[in-house]
Amino acid sequence: MSESVTIKVPARLHLGFLDIPRSGQDRFGSVGLPIQDIETVLTISRATDIHIHGEEQARIAQHIATLCAHLGIKTQHRVSVQRAIPRHIGLGSGTQIAIAVAAGLRTLHALPLDTAQDAVLLGRGSRSGIGIAAFEEGGVIVDAGKGFGQQAPTVISRIPFPEAWRIILVLDTAAQGMHGEAEIEAFRTLPLFPAATSALICRHVLMSVMPALVEQDLASFGRAVEAIQTEIGTYFSPAQGGVFTSRLVEATLHRLVKAGAVGIGQSSWGPTGFAFAASQADAERIVGEIGGRSPGTAIQIVAGRNAGAEITHTALNLARA
Repeated sequence: MSESVTIKVPARLHLGFLDIPRSGQDRFGSVGLPIQDIETVLTISRATDIHIHGEEQARIAQHIATLCAHLGIKTQHRVSVQRAIPRHIGLGSGTQIAIAVAAGLRTLHALPLDTAQDAVLLGRGSRSGIGIAAFEEGGVIVDAGKGFGQQAPTVISRIPFPEAWRIILVLDTAAQGMHGEAEIEAFRTLPLFPAATSALICRHVLMSVMPALVEQDLASFGRAVEAIQTEIGTYFSPAQGGVFTSRLVEATLHRLVKAGAVGIGQSSWGPTGFAFAASQADAERIVGEIGGRSPGTAIQIVAGRNAGAEITHTALNLARA
């Protein structure tokens, strides 16, 4: 019998932090959602030697080694990556590839899933829990950071993203967002995050973002997201060179607003930016009105995702010739 497990995990948008710790007693918090059409897809099976095909080979090999040692798995594996979320553009590629490998390995070996613990084991989820939570279930997710003794950030709310709404992504085709040691250094050197700013962001989330989703009020949702993004972008501007990482993305987003989009912002460190529209037709009209993408950028219209990752376990009986 030959077995394989295929995992599909969605990219995610990070809409902003609720707080950034000023002391050991404070906790991160964040809001975001998984999106359709941009995903990591990989298949894992047993093998006599390790074989990894496609993107992210070094990262996957390290994850498998760490997980096998942790879980006591002695066999080797073949991994084929059909699609991968682009790295370092603000869509959560690192977390998604880690939990995809973990879920695939556990499913293949009939072990229960433990997404949060595996993510922490593989070095993910130290600040935001959106990517981890999006693996399990979709919708707009709010996490309150890690509490005392918690391994991963605590999810406190999930609200479905309205099915008709669309997200207009603006990508810089030549840039990457801050990551690795540069990101760590940025958090180390930026000033203390003002408590008043955190209070304002939390108010926007609780009193505007969340009810606007329930009421399907795009205008209120967009105003709140943009207000949150302005606060976050201003705080990070000394590290990323402005409210937005990419000037090209920023210029395109402002053109989208003039054409009727709402809620502009940047996911994580960018450079990917986003805006929201009421429907597919409205998003297409807005993009058409600005004349499509500017040089050096790409535009993609996607829906929000109200479901988690997909796991397909295949077992084939191979008849002898």
